[in-house]
Amino acid sequence: MKNKEVSLQCYEQFSAFLEKQCGIVLGTNKQYLVRSRLSPLLYQHPYDQIDDLIRAVLAHRDRGLLQDVIDAMTTNETLWFRDTYPFELLKTHLLPQLKSAKRRIRIWSAACSSGQEPYSIAMTLMEYKRQHPGALPHGAEIVATDLSSSMLAKCQEGIYDELSLARGLSPERRQRFFSNHASGMMQINQDIRAMVSFRSINLLHSYAGLGRFDIVFCRNVLIYFAPLVKQQILQQIAAQLQPGGMLFLGASESIGNAGEHFTMHRCQPGLYYQRKD
Repeated sequence: MKNKEVSLQCYEQFSAFLEKQCGIVLGTNKQYLVRSRLSPLLYQHPYDQIDDLIRAVLAHRDRGLLQDVIDAMTTNETLWFRDTYPFELLKTHLLPQLKSAKRRIRIWSAACSSGQEPYSIAMTLMEYKRQHPGALPHGAEIVATDLSSSMLAKCQEGIYDELSLARGLSPERRQRFFSNHASGMMQINQDIRAMVSFRSINLLHSYAGLGRFDIVFCRNVLIYFAPLVKQQILQQIAAQLQPGGMLFLGASESIGNAGEHFTMHRCQPGLYYQRKD
């Protein structure tokens, strides 16, 4: 019989571990979240209680278990073209500023989760280039990063089921950018997949090796970090942006104490931030 309850002591120890390891702040009374995320792992690893599973993670006894736990706690499936306005602003405001660039445009999708965001960016770029022949003459590269290596492997395949496709993807885009897959699901076309490269990155560590970017999407992830960590991440992102580079945050997120690095631009609808030079 599997015991899926999480004791207060194990929860508090695990919360501290997760904040140190990933920067994620669970807060108080979130045992239900840990229980729902970790319960499936009881059937994949030799533990009958979540408390025992947590103790094994804290003791660093099993690297495979550690990776599975981090994947379970950090993975959230997202929507296609989430909130709509960032992709409209990309097409109507940001790409027109870069359309004559004498180098390849680089866009970073940080914390890309199940891949919908970077692929939505790629579709937007493809649509823009069709509408503006000759724009972005040196092409564009999208770098998508996440902490979960198993999720990144799935992202790279670009295969999605009907439930995933129904969340924010129009029938027109589904028909234009997807093909039937042997599994019975749908796969993003190769020309879209080729625009995106996936890499495992922990936002708490250095990402200077990723190079410089013209645009960064770092959406709906900063809300999980403590204020000081959030500020440090935004400072690092500013350092990775080209002069005048642009940043999208989530609809419920703000620049906070990192305002010295960015200027806010309000649009109708939505907003974005631009690196101060």
